Amino acid sequence: MSGHAALGDEHAAPAAASRRVRGSARGGRPRVLVARLDSFGDVLVAGPAVRAVAAGAAHVTLLCGPQGAPAGRLLPGVDVVRTWAAPWVTETARPIDDAVVDEFRTLVAEERPDEAVVLTSFHQSPLPLALLLRLAGVPRVSGASVDHPGSLLDVRLRPGEDLPEDLAEPERALRIARAAGFALPADDAGRLAVRHDVDPPDSVAGLGRYVVVHPGASVPARAWPAEQHRELVSAYAAAGIRVVVTGSPGERDLTALVAGDAGIDLGGATSPAELAAVLAGAEVVVVGNTGPAHLAAAVGVPIVSLFSPVVPAVKWAPYAPLVELLGDQGAPCRLSRARECPVPGHPCLTRVSVQDVLDAHRRLLDRASRITDDVPAP
Repeated sequence: MSGHAALGDEHAAPAAASRRVRGSARGGRPRVLVARLDSFGDVLVAGPAVRAVAAGAAHVTLLCGPQGAPAGRLLPGVDVVRTWAAPWVTETARPIDDAVVDEFRTLVAEERPDEAVVLTSFHQSPLPLALLLRLAGVPRVSGASVDHPGSLLDVRLRPGEDLPEDLAEPERALRIARAAGFALPADDAGRLAVRHDVDPPDSVAGLGRYVVVHPGASVPARAWPAEQHRELVSAYAAAGIRVVVTGSPGERDLTALVAGDAGIDLGGATSPAELAAVLAGAEVVVVGNTGPAHLAAAVGVPIVSLFSPVVPAVKWAPYAPLVELLGDQGAPCRLSRARECPVPGHPCLTRVSVQDVLDAHRRLLDRASRITDDVPAP
């Protein structure tokens, strides 16, 4: 874990301090709204920052978009999850008008935050949400912005200046929380985490040793081919290892193809909490750059990450100690943020073989055994 930067916008700091005093006068610790408006995985990687805020807040409202809200409900430290579809988030596609602004004002009035911490990735701006928070009367707002925020942010980190550009997403979010005045407790190592309060489905509960293969991805440019996933399931079955194939309700055709007769198909059959339980029991999870990769990291399972370089692995690879990253990170599609692969044949991932995955699995087991051996007996 990188050290935290507690640097805010020096021009805004005095106002920020005075607003915090006024806002929290009713009880010492503030009510805080933490916002992360995009996908399931984006919300999961905000988890350490949410816990940092929770350590110093009287109440934490987590504001999520429709895709991220199910992940928010899994995070420790959250008192209330509120869902709001932001018009500037790609998947939302809704107009911004007076009705949307009134809807947002009502939500904020119901939650009564003393301040807000806006969490964004490197390619996003906190300013649209900061403007609405100001209009809704939130007295103190913190975020990271390349653009000058004027009066929209009280605490500002500047990406590329006092906020490094090459941080893993959980560390970036922690830096923003720390600048706002919220730090993790000394006994919190800052790893991803989710609540464990649901059992896996009966079809998995008695399996013993098994591997999870998750073939889906949010966009084609991040997906290992379905036929190679299917061959992997067959290879595990031939080695006597049970395979559970997971996926969303919209991926049932894919999971059925990949599972074939050799795997257990759970496509569309698990809630997020049940999926977490399934992942937690696996020997290894094989997954691309998609939300369940971050869920696997949060439950502490070893991960074979089939990672396309269309986005940087330094930011978005699973944030966990036991990860084997596969995929050509120097491929021509690197950092393109493409949804469809721009290179014929999708070579960054198609060149990853089934044997490459099996070898990575073995390396993970070896690393896990060495970590266990290094832990002193109680």
